[in-house]
Amino acid sequence: MAWSYLPHNEADRRAMLDAIGAASAEQLFADVPADLRLTGGLNLPPALSEPELTNHLGALAKINADLRNMSCFLGAGAYDHYIPSVIDHVIRRSEFYTAYTQYQPEISQGYLQALWEYQSMICEITGMEAANASLYDGGTAVAEAAMLACAASGKKTVVMAQAGHPHYREIFQTYARDKDLEFRLAPYGDGLTDLTGLRELIDDSTAAVAIQSPNFFGCIEDLKGIAEIAHARGAYLIAVVDPVSLGLLEAPGALGADIVVGEGQGLGIPLSFGGPYLGFLATTEKLMRKMPGRIVGQTTDNRGNRGFVLTLQAREQHIRRDKATSNICSNEALCALMAAVYLSALGREGFREVAAQSFRKAHYAYRALTSLPGCEPVFSGPFFKEFAVRLPSPPAEINKKLRRVGILGGFDLGGPYPGLENCMLICVTEKRTKGEIDRLASEMGAML
Repeated sequence: MAWSYLPHNEADRRAMLDAIGAASAEQLFADVPADLRLTGGLNLPPALSEPELTNHLGALAKINADLRNMSCFLGAGAYDHYIPSVIDHVIRRSEFYTAYTQYQPEISQGYLQALWEYQSMICEITGMEAANASLYDGGTAVAEAAMLACAASGKKTVVMAQAGHPHYREIFQTYARDKDLEFRLAPYGDGLTDLTGLRELIDDSTAAVAIQSPNFFGCIEDLKGIAEIAHARGAYLIAVVDPVSLGLLEAPGALGADIVVGEGQGLGIPLSFGGPYLGFLATTEKLMRKMPGRIVGQTTDNRGNRGFVLTLQAREQHIRRDKATSNICSNEALCALMAAVYLSALGREGFREVAAQSFRKAHYAYRALTSLPGCEPVFSGPFFKEFAVRLPSPPAEINKKLRRVGILGGFDLGGPYPGLENCMLICVTEKRTKGEIDRLASEMGAML
């Protein structure tokens, strides 16, 4: 088998072996133990023609379940929103799909403008003054925002809400370990951050308070009140948001947030088995020079023409890495482009409609499920598109039965939240129809 890696012509094979000083092809593999070498042919079926292979792979693919043939009520940070077909048409253009870093603006104006438009739209929906050209995902964005706040304030303590995404907290704790930052966890009650407990955790060493709203339970936090609590002790407020919710809810910038971050997967990016996703980060002009990652700016060339460049580049990320707020020098440009196309395609009214439909359908599902015997609401506060219900049996058992009838059920809250055993987090986006919601209620009713 070793000969298959060499030229087919005997003279060419001998010439190559002579050039590298090998007596035979077998000598090339002398370091591989004999019992690990392939001595015979591979145990493979006969070759297939292209049509036969296509049919065979199609048959194998049908064994897998996917969201084309299942109704999805699972969220918890990754959401089944509708993706307009125009997104795929745009991102598959070779100048976008194969582009890398836009260090040479003279040949990258198209991509630079697209990222500048992305930043502008993120600023508009968050109510902030500056945004970067994206980060790896929502969890990374939270950690980077916390480090930004620590660097800007010169303080070492960050308070995070327990009602926030548990994975986001874990990512920050991983970052904090090497940065010697202190982490404090604010308790929750009835699905919302306990403001009394939060006040007790904030002191003069607190750099920032990170609050997710809607939080991991889907409940809408009092960002304005929490901003006042944080600012009273000289701490920044980091608002972690679902961007789709901002089609209905007031922009966190208007509520006092200093930094706004979140997961942008819901903005036209496929679920894709967990990634790649999109972390967005926006902040005030005061904190702009501390932002991690890339920032695209608008300028004019020496002829007065409008142009776009990577700006604020002479920063610690590039030239004094030992003093850096962050060492992230990359981004998710293709995912950011998808978000920009999504927001452009929907427009202001379409974006609001996606949020409104998600809200209305989630509340319809809430009423349908909580009317079932044995299915009770867990929290009483207002929610956006996710809500928790308490069940008489483990969610894993119910989800297993739901999958058999083509329904992907909710998230089991018992794992990350002791005390919420037998509680399921249900998500409803604009894609779910009344028929799908009614069928979920009917199937769960039969099980309960």
